[in-house]
Amino acid sequence: MDELTYDDLWGPLTVGEVVPEDVSFPVFHNEEEHSLSFKELRGKWVVLVFYPKDFTFICPTELEDMQKHYERFQAENVEVISMSTDTIEVHKAWHDNSPAIKTITYPMGADPSHAVAELFGVLIPDEGVTHRATFIIDPEGVIRCIEINHDAIGRSAAETFRKTKAAKYVNEHPGNVCPASWQEGDDTLHPGLDLVGKI
Repeated sequence: MDELTYDDLWGPLTVGEVVPEDVSFPVFHNEEEHSLSFKELRGKWVVLVFYPKDFTFICPTELEDMQKHYERFQAENVEVISMSTDTIEVHKAWHDNSPAIKTITYPMGADPSHAVAELFGVLIPDEGVTHRATFIIDPEGVIRCIEINHDAIGRSAAETFRKTKAAKYVNEHPGNVCPASWQEGDDTLHPGLDLVGKI
């Protein structure tokens, strides 16, 4: 990972592009530090949750909210990974001291080099932190959804789960699209000239 720089890449990743397999990063998980790569994550859906920094205010509410839905994600073969530019040691200290973060059982990625944040185009260079951003990535590593919020606006894990289910559905049912506010079991649409002007 030390060799990876932003200049080596084809600019920030966007929807429809593939996350490089060889990108790896340290994670704090189950009270331990280890490395995780996107190659290891192939075959699973991934929800990558960037947040500005540890020991803050909105961030713990978001990460705790994601933990409350983590079993639902896991049941859908989805791995959740949080990511900030803090170090593993800061993650551990936060985990040891924050009641909200103490509940977390999913991997907490560390990106002090900013390489991952730059790859995904969410780094705020002047501050050394990331935007509040979520990426839904399919089992082939293709980015299916991106959400980026102003730092003052927290996200909803339930809505991220809904979007992930919609992304999975259209991936498994080519030719179908999910209309606004689609939930599992709702009708989908089959785009074609016969629908033009009828919706």
